[in-house]
Amino acid sequence: MSTLGVTRRGLSAAGLIGLVLLLTNCMTAPITGRRQLSLVSDSQMQSMATDQYRQVLAEAKLSGNVTHKAMVQRAGVRISQATEAFVQRQGYSMTFQWEFNLIQDDATVNAWCMPGGKIAFYTGIMPLCQDETGVAIVMGHEVAHALARHGSERVSQALVANIGLIGFAEAMSDQPEQTRNLWLAAVGVGTQVGLLAYSRSQELEADRIGLILAASAGYNPEASVAFWERMERASGGKAPPEFLSTHPSGGRRIEQLRSCMPEALSYYHPQ
Repeated sequence: MSTLGVTRRGLSAAGLIGLVLLLTNCMTAPITGRRQLSLVSDSQMQSMATDQYRQVLAEAKLSGNVTHKAMVQRAGVRISQATEAFVQRQGYSMTFQWEFNLIQDDATVNAWCMPGGKIAFYTGIMPLCQDETGVAIVMGHEVAHALARHGSERVSQALVANIGLIGFAEAMSDQPEQTRNLWLAAVGVGTQVGLLAYSRSQELEADRIGLILAASAGYNPEASVAFWERMERASGGKAPPEFLSTHPSGGRRIEQLRSCMPEALSYYHPQ
């Protein structure tokens, strides 16, 4: 009996469905063209992200710093407009429900954007941003994660890794609670960082897309190099800030930012 024959007999209907899902449920990241596994719809991701965002805000104290809040809001409006214009030009089927908040937590050097445009900055990152352009550089990077559907990609990878490809179809129909728990784990429920468990390839992809979004919003993308240099210095040779914990090395990141700068500057028109 051939190995191929055994494989054919042993492959269950669920396994065939899972294989079809793997082969057909792929999307392409904007600008970079990287192929991605996507087993979870935008509407599912946005619904769960909205729930988590509400939970984070309910447990957090919002900053009363009028100046910093205004920076986050202004940058948010401009980056969101640039993102929606990009989506429209490219013909993507993607909707956003934008929200921007500044959380009072000086010990947390972090910012994130959930699927659908739910954004939070922590006061700990504001000194490193220095000004509105710095805020926009960070926000462009974080919005790029949402635009490139990195959250959906991470959840899809978690589903395959934890349920297994063969059991995926069964889990979706017969084990909704198990599937839901995997979603919650993948988006970081119970942690501060939300959707930040990204791979380094995703981080570099978000750097490139984020530069274009910031430039399209009228912010000088060249400010990104100085910002990431400040982030590196902030580590002081110790464990990196939370914002850098899953990120590429500073040298590699800055090298890529410089290589992408001509492309980003082609979108830059100062406002």
